[in-house]
Amino acid sequence: MRHHHTNHLTQHHQHDQHHPHRHGGPTPQELIESALRHGRGRGGPRGGGPRGPRGGGRGYGHDAAPPSAEGLTGWLAGRLPTGWFTGPASTVVDRDEISVVGDLADAAYPADLAADDAAGRADFEAGRIRRFREESRDERVAIAQEAEARYGRTVAWGATVGTTTEVFTNASIPVMTRLRQPERQVLDTLVDAGVARSRSDALAWCVRLVGRNTDEWLGSLREALGAVETARAAGPDIAD
Repeated sequence: MRHHHTNHLTQHHQHDQHHPHRHGGPTPQELIESALRHGRGRGGPRGGGPRGPRGGGRGYGHDAAPPSAEGLTGWLAGRLPTGWFTGPASTVVDRDEISVVGDLADAAYPADLAADDAAGRADFEAGRIRRFREESRDERVAIAQEAEARYGRTVAWGATVGTTTEVFTNASIPVMTRLRQPERQVLDTLVDAGVARSRSDALAWCVRLVGRNTDEWLGSLREALGAVETARAAGPDIAD
């Protein structure tokens, strides 16, 4: 498994942002407990969930918890052709999309390509990924359709060769939000400075920056969410 970051952002105030809960902010567990107290937990009164009004049928509504990573990984391990990747694919799941990225098999560099020829190797890697994308297209579409019917998420495919990773079909999902003037000024500053082309682009930039600088805290938050979902699944069913 490997995770790839295609955006390299300057780390501002890394110490403060990397451990926000050490400076008086809420811990991940406290955030989860607060959400549950106010009825915002997934599957709760406002969450819909797999058994709620949006969760009928076999699939999952977008407001439901993402499918089990373990179950999805197992399904993909059984469904993906054995000759595609050198090992298990890296799988990331959210409410909208399943991303599947693997290291391509049969991707040895040509014998006449020098080890210090960085440009030549980059060209080979890009070409090998392109060949995989074209040759596997029909089968990837079929697998994606099965996964969407089973898990209620679209599938984004990607591949890695050497130091090159390309994701082919990432979905771009609009997110509606309301911002007050000080928050809008932050976005406008990024636009005016040329960091972003628009407010929406600036907001996406901010999200990437937070994700890059708070990996440990976000990981703790996801673990806390996982514990809550596990506890809820083990409890008795409540009739609708």
